[in-house]
Amino acid sequence: MKPLDIVNGKNSLWIFGYGSLVWKPDFAYKKRKVGYIKGYKRRFWHGDDFHRGDKEKPGRVVTLVEDQEASTWGVAYEVPESHMEESLQYLNIREVMLGGYTTKMVEFVPKEKSHGPLLALVYIATSDNPIYLGPASDMEIAAQISISSGKTGHNIEYLLRLAEFMRLCCPEVEDEHLFSIEAAVLKIFPRGEITPSAKTSL
Repeated sequence: MKPLDIVNGKNSLWIFGYGSLVWKPDFAYKKRKVGYIKGYKRRFWHGDDFHRGDKEKPGRVVTLVEDQEASTWGVAYEVPESHMEESLQYLNIREVMLGGYTTKMVEFVPKEKSHGPLLALVYIATSDNPIYLGPASDMEIAAQISISSGKTGHNIEYLLRLAEFMRLCCPEVEDEHLFSIEAAVLKIFPRGEITPSAKTSL
């Protein structure tokens, strides 16, 4: 499914982010809502050889894995018609060409009870992607994150920003996978010992 096919005839588009998009969308939008999608769990199972790693030391970033019992929290952005093409072209480079993600439409449930579910576009990296890394223990994932850095910054920054978002915007949600990896990284590098380059803009 091509993103530009999805928007035909629409006057706006919702885009759901569950990784770096929660703090760094970098595209024009008119509304932002915190909420969740059902049927997927967030996992650090995808490789990144550009943004948070390189060819020799790929980083680990999140993707979505189907799980009917799970839900994943993040942010949905409403992009107006006037910015849809520009935003999708930007995200196609960032998420698809450089990140290896594909697109899917999902039902997004806003945290605000006054708003009903919305259809949103989401980017997912699947196991048939050449840079997909798959499952590993928390310590193995943490060890890989601790030594990886790419064009956008250190892999540790990506992890800590995502954990920070969850605590600030979804304090009632216990993301066991995310917080376990954060704890494992902080065993390797206690927060005070994380290098300045890894903490940029935190």
